[in-house]
Amino acid sequence: MGDAYEENDLIFAREDGAPIEPRYVSERFDLLLKEAKLAHIRFHDLRHTHATLAFQAGVHPKVVQERLGHSDISITLQTYSHVLPGMQEEAAEQVAALVFGA
Repeated sequence: MGDAYEENDLIFAREDGAPIEPRYVSERFDLLLKEAKLAHIRFHDLRHTHATLAFQAGVHPKVVQERLGHSDISITLQTYSHVLPGMQEEAAEQVAALVFGA
């Protein structure tokens, strides 16, 4: 594109460097799901899936917060608090193993 390229410091951009319209991404995603005969989910649901899997994999909440771009960790913890209770038992078992040498 030479001089016609717009440098906007974007990860994903159109061929000329301009931002991609969010609606376009969602429409393409919907089309790909349909072509692959997969259940419909919103493109944004991928973000939630990533965060949930990260928590389940034991990724530290601060890292999840940074990856999601939340300004405060409380936003992350409030949004994904449903994932954390299931992890409480595992955390208790890990600490008990350290204390009791199990």
